[in-house]
Amino acid sequence: MTINLVCVGACYLDTILSVPHYPAEDSKLRASSLQVRRGGNCPNTLEVLQQLLQQEQGNDESVKVRPYLVTCLPSRHAPATTQIIESFGVDSPVDFSQCIFRDEHEQPASSYIIRSSATGSRTLVNYNELAEMSFHEFIAAAESVGGEDAWFHFEGRIPATTLQCIQWLRRSKPKARVSVEIEKPGREGLDALVAEADVVFFSRSWAESNLYTSAEKCLRAQSAKARKGTALTWMMMMAGPISSVRGVHKERPVRRLTEPPCLARRRNRTRRRRFMSSSRSDHPRHAGAAPMALLGKRQASTEASSHDWDNGTKLSFAVQLATCKVQQEGFNDLGSRALRCVATARVEVDK
Repeated sequence: MTINLVCVGACYLDTILSVPHYPAEDSKLRASSLQVRRGGNCPNTLEVLQQLLQQEQGNDESVKVRPYLVTCLPSRHAPATTQIIESFGVDSPVDFSQCIFRDEHEQPASSYIIRSSATGSRTLVNYNELAEMSFHEFIAAAESVGGEDAWFHFEGRIPATTLQCIQWLRRSKPKARVSVEIEKPGREGLDALVAEADVVFFSRSWAESNLYTSAEKCLRAQSAKARKGTALTWMMMMAGPISSVRGVHKERPVRRLTEPPCLARRRNRTRRRRFMSSSRSDHPRHAGAAPMALLGKRQASTEASSHDWDNGTKLSFAVQLATCKVQQEGFNDLGSRALRCVATARVEVDK
């Protein structure tokens, strides 16, 4: 059985300049390093997902996942497009056939990030001349993907269009699962997505901008708006999900998985200093936690086929995966690190 996982969101090329301190206006400052990386929540999600899928190579699984990226890119012949696709590596399982190419453009969506070593601050300047995905372009991509039981994950970038897309999925692919990120404060229309999705991820910054003082208060208030059976989760990795079932809120606490000592020590160091991350979706306020948790739950479901893991343990693995991301720059070997945590947790479960 093959399940299509379709991630819909923006893809950026990030230029990161590390500087000793933030420069004064109209001044010169030499950077200590420069990095150019692919960014965007959905592309980053798929990069880590392919690490997890590669870990499974050789296993006899009854369920396979085929990942798709639906994003707007410049001309398919543009050097930037080649750079973005090649950033996933040779023999990537990610399917780029449903990307939307803007043939009249050569430049991708771009972010320029100044990262201060003195304070840990990150100042971002974005530029994007590519037209956003339209509702009809999404329909064309979704129909080409096929499969009635696919999982569609939305960044929640353009809420009005995202809402149309989800409503179309409900009509045309009623078995499809839908997840969405509620992340950016002040983005009008995000509230409406809560009532439509099966899984919703809330960021701390969005919750604070809506005057919620805790994860629990945010999740309980939003559960009243959610569909029956919707799982609501907190992207700061500090609260369990709350499900809305026939108007009754069912809270499931997350059990923390045991982690190797090296990760525990790194966690303590991270608490003592402000983490300076490497790409636009790496900020510790969300750290890509929504997509990390999404693919973490999927991986945990596979692991659970041979281990007695309940939903709380599955979510704990998703939390562990997102936590590992907060503790490192970039995404190299993130999947294998999280799986090592799972291996340690198995010992605890079997005791």
